[in-house]
Amino acid sequence: MDDIFSKIGVTQTLSQKIERKIEEAIRQKKLVSGVRLPSEKELCERFAVSRTALREALRRLSARGLIQIRKGSGMYVSEIKIEDAISSLNLYYDLKFDSNLISQIIEVRRLFEPQIARLAARNRTLEDIEKLRENLRSLESCDPDNTQLEVDTINKFHMNLAKASGNPIVIVTMEPIYSLLPRMRNFIYANIEGEKEYTLDAQKKILQAVEKQDEAAAHDESVKLLIRNHEVYEKYFKGVLK
Repeated sequence: MDDIFSKIGVTQTLSQKIERKIEEAIRQKKLVSGVRLPSEKELCERFAVSRTALREALRRLSARGLIQIRKGSGMYVSEIKIEDAISSLNLYYDLKFDSNLISQIIEVRRLFEPQIARLAARNRTLEDIEKLRENLRSLESCDPDNTQLEVDTINKFHMNLAKASGNPIVIVTMEPIYSLLPRMRNFIYANIEGEKEYTLDAQKKILQAVEKQDEAAAHDESVKLLIRNHEVYEKYFKGVLK
């Protein structure tokens, strides 16, 4: 570890340079998940910096989830999980939520979801099929007055379809997007007659195609549903959501 924890220059803020050097070592896997870092005293000596500069760098690394500081135990390189990436994107989308973001999300869904449906048809397992069936059963039996439960169930179908693709990058990309949709869908299913029934029928057709491993049909049925979603947005929401 001597090449990692070597003396720090003074051309930039010391705490920033310490932070970047440790981050770079983690990115390059010179410091791997679970590795215990040297003590504060050792790090100060190796970097040739003050404890104040070091602690500020460690605080920022901890806040970003790159390291864990365990009282009485030491400092460890964190395990970066898929949930961490999703959580960060969820926060970003929540803070940016407006009509422009909704329009951009619809564009992204029209680009990605038909291909996700195609992948799901190719890679789905029996367990995936059962989860999707359960989503549809739950939607059919849902109390029509409970629009929040309806939209949550609809989102679960799309999320489980993404998981059926077998590609974890798809999940990281789409789950934060799906987490935003209830804000819009809750209004749709409470105020637009017949929209729940249309969505349920469309999801059934997608599932039938996925179950048969008919990639083209899964793609095409997804396209139809997204066209409908876009039409609803254009008619009821464009210029209304701020």
